[in-house]
Amino acid sequence: MASTSQEPSSGARTAHPDHLGHVIFIAAAAAMGGFLFGYDSSVINGAVEAIRDRYDVGSAVLAQVIAIALIGCAVGAATAGRIADRIGRIRCMQIAAVLFTVSAIGSALPFALWDLAMWRVIGGFAIGMASVIGPAYIAEVSPPAYRGRLGSFQQAAIVIGIAVSQLVNWGLLNAVGGDQRGELMGLEAWQVMLGVMVIPAVLYGLLSFAIPESPRFLISVGKRQQAQRILEEVEGEDVDFDARIAEMEHAMHREEKAGFKELLGGSFFFKPIVWIGIGLSVFQQFVGINVAFYYSSTLWQSVGVDPTDSFFYSFTTSIINIVGTVIAMIFVDRVGRKPLALIGSVGMVIGLALEAWAFSFDLVDGKLPAAQGWVALTAAHVFVLFFALSWGVVVWVFLGEMFPNRIRAAALGVAACAQWIANWAITASFPSLADWNLSGTYVIYTVFAALSIPFVLKFVKETKGKALEEMG
Repeated sequence: MASTSQEPSSGARTAHPDHLGHVIFIAAAAAMGGFLFGYDSSVINGAVEAIRDRYDVGSAVLAQVIAIALIGCAVGAATAGRIADRIGRIRCMQIAAVLFTVSAIGSALPFALWDLAMWRVIGGFAIGMASVIGPAYIAEVSPPAYRGRLGSFQQAAIVIGIAVSQLVNWGLLNAVGGDQRGELMGLEAWQVMLGVMVIPAVLYGLLSFAIPESPRFLISVGKRQQAQRILEEVEGEDVDFDARIAEMEHAMHREEKAGFKELLGGSFFFKPIVWIGIGLSVFQQFVGINVAFYYSSTLWQSVGVDPTDSFFYSFTTSIINIVGTVIAMIFVDRVGRKPLALIGSVGMVIGLALEAWAFSFDLVDGKLPAAQGWVALTAAHVFVLFFALSWGVVVWVFLGEMFPNRIRAAALGVAACAQWIANWAITASFPSLADWNLSGTYVIYTVFAALSIPFVLKFVKETKGKALEEMG
């Protein structure tokens, strides 16, 4: 059904919470799943060469061990929506926290390569769940006036998790003299890197007990009074809550009951709105952003950068990622989601094209020529900056907002599943593509960044300032 352009009669669109700090705490606690998402995705960067050495495997097998977690991510993302709709958003977070904890312990104490891969799949399942439930929950508890900024917490947490993992890796490597297999606390350093994740995993589980259930889920299971109490917490007392709950119930009743089959329709299997979500997810990954975090130290070493310096450059990339995310958080509710996405696409095209040019030169004594080396480093940071201030944030905000209420969790699950499959495709293919032609690989990423511009212009609608009940 077409959405209305009129302001909701309850006054929800202009609602301001009486205790904004409490709402920020709720969003930040939910975004801890994003922190674990970023940490677990990136921490493997510090263990790649140690795993290769300990288990004596080649690049192809190593790439699959690194990328296999993404298969778990896809499964977790695909199932999280249904789990969240059946048992609630909070219970879903708690399941993810347990899986993160189990994965951290198992990855730190593997018997062989096969069970290391298994523990990574379990961690991936948790990441997939967190990638769906975080943005969906934050969107559902946020007042419309603040939803873009609060929705940005998911990506902010991801990039902080990436940076912290790089910092932990750097600190642990320094403690053992730069040897990833050096002994630390009775284990090899890379095992400790993977095991440290147990700390934020337990914290995530504890925080899930301190935040309320989504009012939209409570209404869907008939708990209206409890939903109203939570709405009073997060939207303030100036809202007409009877009208607000009636709006939500009306929006739920006019949409189909959530489920995979209700996402089907149209002439191309899924409904158009689901395809747009899938498109956003795929473009976010096909620009090659995760190459910068899964393989950054290996990449810089391959073009002649000293191993110690390569970890430093990986960390500076993470800092740039945080800076870009903060910029996006400032402007996402002011400028809007769509303009930021377009600005980011243009910037990524420039950065990726310059990297492709720099990597096209032959190595001299195992290194890029000085000018091309500096261009490659600068362009890599430009690319990450423009990704972070645009697609890194706005895709998660869009996915939390753009779907009609009754299919939001299920549709977000499909879109996130597509994102993880795309992530796996990029991660698993990069070592082979880089061996074939590193410059050509970056040309491919540049093309996808360029194609994202007409996609956004033609298919993506602005969601800035709209109540979730208006989506559809």
